[in-house]
Amino acid sequence: MPKSPRIAVLLAGCGHVDGAEIREAVLALLALDQQGVQVQCVAPDAPQHHVFNHATGQVAVGSRNILEESSRIARKGQCLDLAKAKAGDYDALVIPGGFGVAKNLCGFAFHGPEATVRPDVEAFIGAFFEAGKPVGAICIAPAMVGLCLAKAGKKARLTLGSGGDVQAAMERLGHVYQPVPSPREVVIDEALKLVTTAAYMFDNPRLSDVWVGIERCVTEVVGRI
Repeated sequence: MPKSPRIAVLLAGCGHVDGAEIREAVLALLALDQQGVQVQCVAPDAPQHHVFNHATGQVAVGSRNILEESSRIARKGQCLDLAKAKAGDYDALVIPGGFGVAKNLCGFAFHGPEATVRPDVEAFIGAFFEAGKPVGAICIAPAMVGLCLAKAGKKARLTLGSGGDVQAAMERLGHVYQPVPSPREVVIDEALKLVTTAAYMFDNPRLSDVWVGIERCVTEVVGRI
């Protein structure tokens, strides 16, 4: 019996303003489960940029750990420290969004196209592209992927929604930005095996529409293994 593919899911914490977007992460995990693949959540064992009170909309006092917070989504003991993860052990990578991606894993939230990516995250993502393995990026995650690819001298076709500042940032990095009308759409760069979908980059979209886009993204990723 053929071995089922193994897919890494890179998380950035827990909470859409300071970590991984919980709905996007759970929907991605659900879509992967429906595909019958093996999944391993991974996250850096490092402090978050800051802690956000999601009830008040204010930055809170204190600090939290990206790996510990990601484990709230992955469940106890089921999120691997990124330092122990090897891209060679997986057949594909899926990255849910959330502002933690743009704050904890890279600095896109603060520096746009001039931002840098955490070296361990950059190396992990880059290894999938170097090996020709599929990558799915959701919501703001394509911006981080765009930073990694630009540094490696690669240009991609991708989306983060209808356009605006993120489009200008990606085009400044040399990428081809494809606007989409809703979170139900995906954009595929066949040469790079990169699949992107906008999800909550649209303001207050229906959860069912976000699900359609994420399910399509995951299906396209798995289909390219």
